[in-house]
Amino acid sequence: MAGARKVDNELSAGYEGASEHKSLPLIIKAYGLLCLADGAFSLPSVSVHIGKMIWALLRDPRAAIVGIDPSLATVVAALALGVSVIDGTALVAFGIALLRNRRRYAGRVSQILIITTFFQIVLGAMMQGIGTHLIAPAIQLLILLPLSVIVDPALLQERRLQRRLRNMVERDAADEGMLGRDLDGRGYIQLNFFNLFWVFMVSSVLGLAIELAFHMLFVDPGSYQDRAGMLFGPFSPIYGYGAVLLTIALNRFYRSNFLIIFLVSALIGGLFEFAVSWFMQTAFGAVAWNYSDAVIFGVPDPVASLLQGRTSTEFMIMWGLLGLGWIRFCLPRLLRLINKIPWKMRYSLTTLCAVLMIINGVMTLQAIDCWFERISGIPPSDPVQIFYATYFDNRRMERRFQSMSINPEVSSRIDADRADRAVNSDR
Repeated sequence: MAGARKVDNELSAGYEGASEHKSLPLIIKAYGLLCLADGAFSLPSVSVHIGKMIWALLRDPRAAIVGIDPSLATVVAALALGVSVIDGTALVAFGIALLRNRRRYAGRVSQILIITTFFQIVLGAMMQGIGTHLIAPAIQLLILLPLSVIVDPALLQERRLQRRLRNMVERDAADEGMLGRDLDGRGYIQLNFFNLFWVFMVSSVLGLAIELAFHMLFVDPGSYQDRAGMLFGPFSPIYGYGAVLLTIALNRFYRSNFLIIFLVSALIGGLFEFAVSWFMQTAFGAVAWNYSDAVIFGVPDPVASLLQGRTSTEFMIMWGLLGLGWIRFCLPRLLRLINKIPWKMRYSLTTLCAVLMIINGVMTLQAIDCWFERISGIPPSDPVQIFYATYFDNRRMERRFQSMSINPEVSSRIDADRADRAVNSDR
């Protein structure tokens, strides 16, 4: 691997020698001015909203309290305001850094903005669903992702050299039968996009097959139920994302004791299942599973009771066994399988499949969002809603997502309140 080492030396030299003070293009400085203005105007607005929320809570706490706990809408709104404060502050700092040509500082702040923008999209979907209000943060995210690399010349040079180094290393590893393996020996598999994407794809299919078999054999013997989690294809993304999380978490544990692997897998799988359930219910009023009635030896399952039925002891044990079988048995064989993809098609095929899966995921969320609004009593009003009402109506959605139910009352969406007002006015 002499060639790889040579490029590695160039990488270090290029990183150290790259100029941090090279002037930024005028268009990037113009974007920095827009960011500065956006942050400067948004912070006072957010402060006003925070003041209004505090004033409303002081005047009538019952409006935001259910029993003795804050309502779901209040919690999500508070989180959104907190993220907006951080985002506005970061926008101001980012704009100043770009205008003053402080590349390295701007690169670091851009990483914060990527995170806050992502959470703005997620919280926006939880409060108002999938709509035009997400366009602005989505565009900002698309700008920030490449800009976070371009703005720092050292990082840009490093990425270029890393690409050359990766190609050389992968060709050498393929000749030695180590393609896709962690060549440093600290983990089993290289945690790159190529490997993790195919882990997601294969696990989404295998997970769906396992869930179908489990339902037909144990839950409702002999009865078939479509358990797919996406609009198109035999995919259950919760297993795909779960496998990616387990791969990342257990990569360095693949030689560890069985019990350690089992416990880590059970904890990660249970928490992930809880998070997905909470997001789907909050954003779309969708309940795909509920283990509130789970029992252990005739007594209520303490895990299911504590976590509101979003996961259970039985399924955490199942996640533990899946993680153990995954890292010890499935992952090595999966790596051999994905390495059969021809070298010339390796990245082009992965890119194509990734784009198709992103489209599938976006359409799935949009279809569920429109399904939610129809059940809430809100008629389709724009071309997107009309499209899904025509081609993915309630009956088709019920057939596709047979294990999912939509209940607007348990979501934090303002759509539900608007629908209630519409229903009351009709009466």
